[in-house]
Amino acid sequence: MLRVFLVEDESTIRETLRDTVPWAQYGYAFAGEAGDGEMALPLIRQAKPDVLITDIRMPFMDGLALSRLVIQEFPNIKIIIISGYDDFEYAQQAIHIGVERFLLKPITKNNLIGVLEEVRDKVEGEQVQRSYLAQFHQEAQEYEQYARRRFFERVVAGQLSVQQIYEEAGKLDLDLRAQCYTIAFFSILPEGTTKSYSEPGTLVRDALLEYFLKYPEYLLLRWNLTTYAVLILSDSDQIRNYVSRCIDAVRGQYETCAPDFNWYVAVGTPTQRLSALPVCFEEVSRLWACRYIRPQQHILSAETVGFLLTEPDNGGSLVGLDAAKVNPAILQGVLQGAAPEEIPNFADEYIHSVSEALDSTPFCQFLMLSIWFTAAEFVKGLGLSQKEFLEQLECLDLIGQNITPEDLKYYIVQVLTQAARLRDNASSSQYGSLLKQAADYIDSHYTDETLSLNQVAQKINISANYLSAVFSQEMGATFTEYVTSKRMEKARELLRATDKRSGEIAFAVGYRDPHYFSFIFKKTQGCTPRDYRAGGGKKG
Repeated sequence: MLRVFLVEDESTIRETLRDTVPWAQYGYAFAGEAGDGEMALPLIRQAKPDVLITDIRMPFMDGLALSRLVIQEFPNIKIIIISGYDDFEYAQQAIHIGVERFLLKPITKNNLIGVLEEVRDKVEGEQVQRSYLAQFHQEAQEYEQYARRRFFERVVAGQLSVQQIYEEAGKLDLDLRAQCYTIAFFSILPEGTTKSYSEPGTLVRDALLEYFLKYPEYLLLRWNLTTYAVLILSDSDQIRNYVSRCIDAVRGQYETCAPDFNWYVAVGTPTQRLSALPVCFEEVSRLWACRYIRPQQHILSAETVGFLLTEPDNGGSLVGLDAAKVNPAILQGVLQGAAPEEIPNFADEYIHSVSEALDSTPFCQFLMLSIWFTAAEFVKGLGLSQKEFLEQLECLDLIGQNITPEDLKYYIVQVLTQAARLRDNASSSQYGSLLKQAADYIDSHYTDETLSLNQVAQKINISANYLSAVFSQEMGATFTEYVTSKRMEKARELLRATDKRSGEIAFAVGYRDPHYFSFIFKKTQGCTPRDYRAGGGKKG
């Protein structure tokens, strides 16, 4: 029921309206009354009515002044003004304020009831429309994140001019105007994790997402299954502050909720140009690769690991070389978690980290053999044969030769990339099996109104967050997009081939509310179901 509040200084009129109008019969609950605007305002704030009926001329505060204040605080409220004055100026002011109806005294009960019915229908219609928009926006959020990632990928790849960046950002409702920019990566999940998020990891992820989404200076998007990217944009004199806050937020959440997680944050050097973001991204990618070389260094920046990014000083001596730099665990970490496109950056930093020993031929041969044996053992652990590993490699003839740092990089990239691709192929096979199960279940149940991401994830025994990430990554569409497209495809078929009413089709394709079905159909298909049918099955 809609809540109605009555303000009238003449007690006889107020009591008559209060006691003789059958409010409940017409969908209203009487929420309160007052004799003037001053007394009414705090009561209205407490009652939060949907409809306000007020006299226009009252002591202390008149109806127009009350209406102005109430609409400022409750913009969706409907106001009915009752006046004994047939004055055009009053009516004009009421319309300007946003009053719904202007009734002249004396009013009859039937006249007021007619107006109340009209207002009720309008309020309920607007409430339904707002609920549709809220539901649609909630469902669209997942897609918007996916679209933002695709946009970000094009920006950092240098595929868009500055003008195109602003144009595409406008389509996604992103404001990228700032004096300074930089990029950060942070981990949300231990690498190598596949099936589910642990409870501490989930708490960290949710808290960080909530934090970054609060500030317009952070544009947050998912980069891959284990990593989020943040575009930080601010004034030049504040950019360092927002970088520090970003780092502190990640560190604080992990130290509080998941102290055993080996978390990382990588942050690039700020730039004043959007066109320089590809360079910034390249720097962050190289810094991000350093997490394998310096696993105990959680904050990766030019200041904290800058020595790794300098040109090598080839002293040709093993004296002073830290044995930890050639620990096979570094390579194992890369093989378990690095994407193939990360490996060239890792190779650069790995070679820089041992640059003092690169003039030693025995050391280079040892390094190459260590890389080979570590990768071969890793591939064997995937259940694959050595033949599958060897068939794509063209660098093994470098073993036993005098090599340059460029040769060594070529060797490292070839061996590790081949192993990573075999790993990803095995994972894709696992993904493929999971996604086939998910798609089969959706195809069989998309007409169920209760179908949800959680339901599908539970059915195939993985976490909902993991399914959401894998689904968009591997299917090229979000879960909601996929389900909606199946429902719209079936709806179009029923509109073309049957005489079923729109409401019947809504139930047939999984929507309990026919009006929401029509709303979604128009949003996604560009025309109403009726227009689609009238157009012979073509979009309007």
